[in-house]
Amino acid sequence: MEWSAYLDEYEKLVMKMTTPRVVIDNAVCPTATIVKVDSARKHGILLEAVQVLTDLNLSIKKAYISSDGRWFMDVFHVTDLNGNKLTDESVINYIEQSLGTIHFGRTHDFNGLTALELTGTDRVGLLSEVFAVLADLQCDIVEAKVWTHNGRIASLIYVKDCNSGSPIEDSQHIDRIEARLRNVLKGDNDIRSAKTTVSMAVTHTERRLHQMMFADRDYERKPILKRRADSPVVTVQNWMEKGYSVVNVQCQDRMKLLFDVVCTLTDMEYVVSHGTINTAGNSAYLEFYIKHTDGTPISSEPERQRVIQCIQAAAERRASEGVRLELCAPDKPGLLADVTRTFRENGLNVTTAEISTAIEMAQNVFYVTDGVGNPADSKIIESVRQKIGSSNLKVKELPPLMYHKEDDRDEEGVGGAGTVLLSLGSLVKRNLYNLGLIRSYS
Repeated sequence: MEWSAYLDEYEKLVMKMTTPRVVIDNAVCPTATIVKVDSARKHGILLEAVQVLTDLNLSIKKAYISSDGRWFMDVFHVTDLNGNKLTDESVINYIEQSLGTIHFGRTHDFNGLTALELTGTDRVGLLSEVFAVLADLQCDIVEAKVWTHNGRIASLIYVKDCNSGSPIEDSQHIDRIEARLRNVLKGDNDIRSAKTTVSMAVTHTERRLHQMMFADRDYERKPILKRRADSPVVTVQNWMEKGYSVVNVQCQDRMKLLFDVVCTLTDMEYVVSHGTINTAGNSAYLEFYIKHTDGTPISSEPERQRVIQCIQAAAERRASEGVRLELCAPDKPGLLADVTRTFRENGLNVTTAEISTAIEMAQNVFYVTDGVGNPADSKIIESVRQKIGSSNLKVKELPPLMYHKEDDRDEEGVGGAGTVLLSLGSLVKRNLYNLGLIRSYS
């Protein structure tokens, strides 16, 4: 056999060994679909697995993570938005296929668009000004997400040329876009920290928003508003005997919470070796045993405080404040500029926005408060609806998260904030039990 043939066989063997094994089981748990993944370990693979599930808007009710050594084994208890088990075969097949290829990276369907990244100081009407500039510069907004946190704003906007429908590649046009957006973001008091970037890069929008906020150091800034009573409680302790730092998070449960926390830990170059995630009622409890990528635990008090701040920020950024308004209307040039101008003229501040277009229809979600972050007056909301079109702009609630009463046995040993460290042996046994590899963890 020629040497090249030996190499081909070796490559096939390596691919077979590193390809994740995925099992989806609807029979074991009466309230959730079990998704099990085991594979060779690499940095960031846990985040990729969680990303597959959260991109489908699945609710992760529980998770067990074990990835010491060169292998990882994870199990997720997931439901749809209504709290039901997964029964759609196309969804199940997609999960199997996507999780089975996470070692080889994932692509994102933003080809043919230009990405605009914006960060700066948030203020009432800022989004209206941004959209007005883009409309004036003949930029058609196809997708966008906007987050605000601690007085800062981060936005990732995907645009194309209004006239040609192509990505914007002309360097002079790009320079004009950057310059005008930078002037808008600067305002009167943000000369140094406002940033604009134009690229053709394909990226995962929500992960990039976390990275932008992190780079902007939003976690260090004092909240503009008084911290809410239900804000995340985070503790970090070192377990020096085993070489781990143990992170506990207790907060209100919501969609994509696990993704947000794991995303931040991954981008801070920490490896999650073990973890337990559980939800009870409307509360979530997350516990992670982490190390640096070089295998060492957190080494100083300033680093410990930074981890606490960053995880709190990660859990808060997506926790939308205000009234949820959903806009569904035929797409047209300047639509977003008109809608957000109406918000501004009525003193409404957009705290979060998610913009999308499909088959020439705009399907947009806005969360709005008054100018100082308090709940918006219902009369003002109704007035805005009448001006924009009450049939197009509707007040909506978040899809209800359905919670199931858990067996007492499932609640034991769940790490909450401020709890005593669990024994590692017990944690590993629990993971192995939930993976179906041992009969009992008691």
